[in-house]
Formats: sequence, structure tokens, C-alpha cells
Amino acid sequence: MTNFLQLTLGKQSRRVICLLGLFVSLALAPLTFSQAATSKGRVAKTYVVKAKAAKTAKAKKTVAQTKRRAVVASARKKAPQRARVVVAAKPSFGQMAGLHATSDVLNLKSSVALVVDQQTNEVLYSKNDKAVLPIASLTKLMTGLVISESRLPMDEVISITSEDVDTEKGSSSRLRVGSSLTRGELMHLALMSSENRAAHALARTAPGGMATFVAQMNAKARALGMTNTVYVEPTGLSSSNRSSAHDLVKLVDVAHRHPLLRDLSTSQGYEVEVGNRMLQFNNTNRLVKNPTWDIGLQKTGYISEAGRCLVMQASVAGRKLIMVFLDSAGKLSRLGDAERVRHWLESTDQAVSVKGVTGMNGG
Repeated sequence: MTNFLQLTLGKQSRRVICLLGLFVSLALAPLTFSQAATSKGRVAKTYVVKAKAAKTAKAKKTVAQTKRRAVVASARKKAPQRARVVVAAKPSFGQMAGLHATSDVLNLKSSVALVVDQQTNEVLYSKNDKAVLPIASLTKLMTGLVISESRLPMDEVISITSEDVDTEKGSSSRLRVGSSLTRGELMHLALMSSENRAAHALARTAPGGMATFVAQMNAKARALGMTNTVYVEPTGLSSSNRSSAHDLVKLVDVAHRHPLLRDLSTSQGYEVEVGNRMLQFNNTNRLVKNPTWDIGLQKTGYISEAGRCLVMQASVAGRKLIMVFLDSAGKLSRLGDAERVRHWLESTDQAVSVKGVTGMNGG
């Protein structure tokens, strides 16, 4: 009996102990969950705090960078800027002489203009026609005339040397030292594209050399009655090469009688082989490409002392004319002046002369 009671009580004790353990576990479970939740909350809170700190640091860095940029930009604005050096254009001789103040009925931009009937020598339009001014590359027309009349072989090969490099104005050239072309090719480039090295090489290699050639240029001018003309070199780079509109009319008239000078000066373009290169050259006078113009001979010129210059032989309104425009202010103004004169002649009586138009003769 005793053993039975002990066994029964042992089982009941164990049950009681188990139930007590279960109750304790259930009682402690919320506390454990709460602790776990609290732990997780702490972790999450720590993460959020760290994220906010990182964001704040990034924002501060961005602000700092923006401030630095602003400071740099402000410093640049305050820093003294280099002043742009504006070099005033060198006045031409015509401007210094006050020739541009002369008014004319066509409002030409050239300070000197002269239009003459080639067949009758009648002056149709004039402005400051007695002025003697630098003529720039119009000089090359006399260079070409002397070469043409010398009857030198046009197929003779001539090399460009350092002597042909421009030391007067320091201008550039596509004809490198050492390049070899025929005399005919050099003539073409000198008259069509106003190539300075080409013109210089033509004179340098002429019989007697440069000094003899320039003397021949001046002798030819005297023979043509060009009493106000002087040449010191063959390119026109020197402002000491000077002439008057009336003298240039005589030069154009004689040069126009040479088929070679007519053809070369009015050529629209020309390609030459220089070493292993093919070079394309174009006419400096765009009017030769204009189908409304009938130009028999032409030459352009420019240096700062001379302004923009142009001489032409052309047929206008049924007449063969010689036009001279010197010291034009503006890159295209000399061509514009030629257009104005042509339109004026085409819209008026072909028999009009300078005597029939008041205010044209500027002296």
C-alpha cells in the first residue's frame, strides 16, 4: 500500500512540476518576446540614426562643395581679366589725305574712280582721278606685261627660293621654298591669284636679275606716258609702288592687247602640281565668275596703305570700258562700286559723259 501511494504521489508530483514548468514558461514568454522586440527596435533605431547621420554628412559635403564652387566663381569674377587688345586698322594713304570725304552721285566706296571708254578715251565717270596713291598688286599687271613682251620661254622651270619670301609685309604663300613651276604657271598664279612669290620669282629670274627687271618696269611706264607712276619691286607689297587712275587706264589698255594677259587674268581657277601636292588656286576677283559680266582683263590689289583696288576692261552697255577703283574701304566694296557703275551706265543714255553729270568730278 505504501509503495502504491508513493508511486501515485510521485506521478502527481511530476505532473505538478510539469504544470508549474508550463505555467512559468507561459508567464516568461511575453517578457522574452518583448525583450527580443526591444532588441530589434534598438537595432532598427541604430540603423535609422546611422542613415540620418550619413545623409546629413552627405548634405553637409554637398553644401561645402557648392560653397567652394561659389567662392571659386566669385574669385574668377573678381580676378582682373586680360584686356582684349584691339588694333586699330592702319589708315590708307587715301584716308589720310581725306579723299574719302569726297562725295559722288553713285556714293562709291572707293576714294578714287575713273571709267573711260576704251575706244574714244571719253571719261564717263571720275572721282579724285588725279590722286597718286599706292597701287598694291595692280603692280603685277606691269610685271606680267614686261614678262610677256620679253618673250621668255613659258615652259622654263623656275624654283621658289628664300629670296622670294615676303619680308615687306610678312605675308604667307602656298608656294613653299623649293617648289618648282614653269614660268607660264607662275604668270598664271601672279595675275589670277595675285601670288606674291610667283611674281617675285618671275622678276628675279628674268635676264639681268631683279634690279634690271624693276628698271624695265619703270621704263615701260615712261614709254606709255605713265608720268605719275613709279615701281620699286614687282609684287606690290611695297607702298612705294604708286600710280594714278589715268596712268592705270593706259596700262590696262596696253595689257589688254596681249592675249596671254587677258586669258590668265580672267581665268576662274587653276590647279598646279607642286611636289607631291595638287594645289587649287582661284581668281581674286569673283566678278569673273558672274555670267552677267563680260570682262576682258582684270587685276585686284590690296595692302593697308592702298586699300582695296581693282582695274578692269569690260564691255558694258555696248561699250568697251576701262574701270579703275582705288582705295576702296571694305573687302567687297570695290566689286560693289563696279556693279554700281555698270547699273548706272546701263540705265542712262550710252552717250552720257562726265560733263553731263554734275558733282562727279572730285579733282
